[in-house]
Amino acid sequence: MSIRRIMAGIGIVFGSVILLIILFTSWYTVDESEQALVLTFGEANETITESGLKFKLPWPIQQVEVLSKETFSLQFGYEQEGGEIQSFPEETVMITGDENIVLTDLVVQWKITEPRDYLFNAEDPREVLYDATSASIRSIIGSSTIDDALTSGKAEIEAEVRELLASLMEKYEVGISVQAVQLQDVELPNQEVRQAFTAVTDARETMITKENEAEKYRNQKVNEAQGEKDAIESRAQGERAARIEQARGDVAIFNEIFAEYQNNQEITRQRLILETLEEVLPGTKLYIMNDNGDTLKYLPLQPDSQQPVPPPAEESEGSSNGQ
Repeated sequence: MSIRRIMAGIGIVFGSVILLIILFTSWYTVDESEQALVLTFGEANETITESGLKFKLPWPIQQVEVLSKETFSLQFGYEQEGGEIQSFPEETVMITGDENIVLTDLVVQWKITEPRDYLFNAEDPREVLYDATSASIRSIIGSSTIDDALTSGKAEIEAEVRELLASLMEKYEVGISVQAVQLQDVELPNQEVRQAFTAVTDARETMITKENEAEKYRNQKVNEAQGEKDAIESRAQGERAARIEQARGDVAIFNEIFAEYQNNQEITRQRLILETLEEVLPGTKLYIMNDNGDTLKYLPLQPDSQQPVPPPAEESEGSSNGQ
């Protein structure tokens, strides 16, 4: 075999290899859950976030680093694998602001938002995130009381840790965005202390319950007293209005009687006397007598319903003889 044929064969093989390299390294695909960073001679050039088939210059001119757009979970203080949880208490021991010791572990939800920073600004961005998480939770727990850490202050602690951790990630420029922080367990270091604190917590809850019941009873009594007060005021207003109207009616009646009295004083006076007697002596038969004690005639002011009213009496016997 001649040298020319050998060189030709080598050239064909070399050309085929180059063609295959060009063929297999000039395209790539990006899934919907992925993002890609195109590198030209090792320098970050373009970030691809849209999914589909993409083309580029062949290797070694351009390369592609594909990263996930999904949300990752960082477990701080424990590790869960295959349904089993392994704790790391030496990492979770922290001192609260009131100088008590607690064990705190949490989960951080994070995403890669800047592929260029994630790949080139830190050797291990996940380690940076872990250290920043440790610093953030220790800082917030160190400024909180043990009551807040173990009971009602967890939500506020989570919000403060997330805010501090997000600011650290932005400062470090490692391409990571913190989505959420969730406290898993915040507990005391040993069983005796946990029991004592549980007793204190139960006593505090009982106190709060009693205070709420007392406040409820107080509000009930205040509302009842307020309702009774309003009812008394309403009745008083009604009685006041009724008496005013009655007084106005009495004044109107008096004015009418006074007007009649001015027109005929004698008749009006007698009428008032008779009406007063009817009111003062109800159901009594009254007789009108003359001045010397002799009965002239009688006038029943209230006739008896059972007996007929007798006719007026005649003049005395002496009067009839004189006729």
